Amino acid sequence: MACTHDHSCEDHDCSSNWSLYKHIDLSKVTALNEANPGSVKSVFKAWEERLNSSGEHLESNEGDPELLVYIPFTSDVKIKSISVVGGADGTSPSKLRVFINRDGIDFSDAQSMQPVQEWDLVENLQGVLEYQTRYSKFQSVANITLHFPESFAGDTTQIHYIGFKGEATQLKRDVVATIVYEITPNPSDHKTRAETGGGLSHVE
Repeated sequence: MACTHDHSCEDHDCSSNWSLYKHIDLSKVTALNEANPGSVKSVFKAWEERLNSSGEHLESNEGDPELLVYIPFTSDVKIKSISVVGGADGTSPSKLRVFINRDGIDFSDAQSMQPVQEWDLVENLQGVLEYQTRYSKFQSVANITLHFPESFAGDTTQIHYIGFKGEATQLKRDVVATIVYEITPNPSDHKTRAETGGGLSHVE
């Protein structure tokens, strides 16, 4: 289901406060079949900048509209909605299939696997549509893979913006790793009193 912005966004969780942009691990975002390597990173931007198309955009190789975009997050997130702003003249993607917490998916995997959810998209050049997720299935999302199998015109796909709305956990992934590591004592962190100037050298 798509949400149209014919209301006060401040009253309907549409404001940038719900944007997960800052929780995307942008350096690790990748795309398969992008015409310009690394251009996928340009489509992730602040919600207020979603219509700014003056810079680079994501485009598939000519004659092959399929795109596969992998987005990891810096902490687990809960995703309420997804927004996609595509290109003009039929280059907007016409379908979206989503996979959650699956690393290393390629086109063969995406075509054969059952997605968590899929949508028939409409051209959203003004950035006024958001696609609501089945929220119960989008909890504890560490990474998400977006499969765009086709565009409206069929020859190529262009994407200028991808956005997620939802909530992030307070515990970041690197902090979790640190906590797990500290559960195992490091002998060098537990010096005897003799080592630190005390009179005892026996450690119970």
